[in-house]
Amino acid sequence: MEIKELGDILSQMYSDAPKSEKVTQILLFGIKYSNEVKKVGIKNVVQQSVLRDTKYGSEVSKGTKLSKHVILK
Repeated sequence: MEIKELGDILSQMYSDAPKSEKVTQILLFGIKYSNEVKKVGIKNVVQQSVLRDTKYGSEVSKGTKLSKHVILK
């Protein structure tokens, strides 16, 4: 998967989330797309999204780490 495509998915998940669940969606993105994100780099994906701020990279990183321990419903 391309960096731009991942950035678009992250943007969509963030934009579609209710205000109280925005960070949850960032974590969920990291969980769901962990393998793809690791291949292209978290920072690159965040910069391609509407978030652009690298502080959100830590939230994506948390999600990728959680992906080893959770199963999506």
